[in-house]
Amino acid sequence: MNPKQPAQSKTDWNSFRDVRQYTESLCRPLQPEDMVPQPVSFVSPAKWHLAHTTWFFEEFLLRPNLAGYKCFCEDFSYLFNSYYNTVGKRVLKADRGNITRPGVDEVYEYRKHVDAAVEQLLSHSDLDSEVLALLELGLNHEQQHQELLLTDIKYILGHNPIFPVYQDGCSLVTQQNSHPGWIQIDEGVYEVGFAGDGFHYDNELGRHKVYIHETQLNKSLVTVGEFLEFMNDGGYGNHNLWLDEGWAWVNKSTTNAPLYWHQVDGEWWHYTLSGFKPVDEQHILGHVNYYEAWAFAEWKGMRLPTEFEWEIASDRIGWGQRWEWTGSAYLPYPGFAKAEGAIGEYNGKFMINTMVLRGGSSATAPNHSRPTYRNFFHPKTQWQCTGIRLAKR
Repeated sequence: MNPKQPAQSKTDWNSFRDVRQYTESLCRPLQPEDMVPQPVSFVSPAKWHLAHTTWFFEEFLLRPNLAGYKCFCEDFSYLFNSYYNTVGKRVLKADRGNITRPGVDEVYEYRKHVDAAVEQLLSHSDLDSEVLALLELGLNHEQQHQELLLTDIKYILGHNPIFPVYQDGCSLVTQQNSHPGWIQIDEGVYEVGFAGDGFHYDNELGRHKVYIHETQLNKSLVTVGEFLEFMNDGGYGNHNLWLDEGWAWVNKSTTNAPLYWHQVDGEWWHYTLSGFKPVDEQHILGHVNYYEAWAFAEWKGMRLPTEFEWEIASDRIGWGQRWEWTGSAYLPYPGFAKAEGAIGEYNGKFMINTMVLRGGSSATAPNHSRPTYRNFFHPKTQWQCTGIRLAKR
């Protein structure tokens, strides 16, 4: 069972309320003490996610557009800004766990304050398209943080020595494949990138033509059982399978299994949001990074698809269970241009040292992904719900 997520058309007060309430529902199983720790720099505390998504609406929607709006606390812009240099100074990401004050209760009061102000703003009948676009961006931004919130919660609880249960029956990694076989992509010139109406991020723009060689993509994602075969064949110890940077990561981190896996009396177990469980070979593999995905593909005598091959094939493969590593670096499309101001910092400045993932995952909010959606993470990233799809060489 996965956390229940609301579907919405993100344009009005009802959809705003649904998204905001869902974020809080994700925190309901937590104790206050669960909402503060930051065990590593790339994970943010749950309390910080609650506050940051609220600050986003306050900073970009309310301050410029609601006359007479009074900020809840001026310090919050410093505490809960993430990476927007245009807005001003902020707490270093690695120090978010040091924010013991404000407490959890005060953060919830902050959310109520901002929600009431947004409702007041949305009651105006003369809102222009720019304001509505900011609202929609804010809702999509919060949905991104809902996924990060879940995966951060899993990391925090999964590194608690007693592996506490987040919620009975809740897991992000119990899905199974339902589409066996391979699909053919013919050689030719194809168009990729976002076109038409509907929400999209700026990194999807610049629809353009790409040339694709003939190839085949697997309809199924790599399973736990398949990856166990790789492990049992010494995959983590064979330098010939790994990119040089990946091999350095294996040796420095002493990794010998996907994230959350532990060997107990010769058997593999893993932490899930419903507690510590034996791995199931039929389940789709999760929590592997780009280095591991590359090495597995090498071991199979195959490769990872490019993001363009993935997009071209997206209507013929079952996707949405895992974010799928592609062989494509995260780079701008032709004609890409950042927006003016802080909003322009949303995607463009991260187009370095990251790889593209496509699809979506069991933690992704409904209606938040699309075939042109370009997610991106550093190759060493494991804590997201990532998986592997193979392409033939």
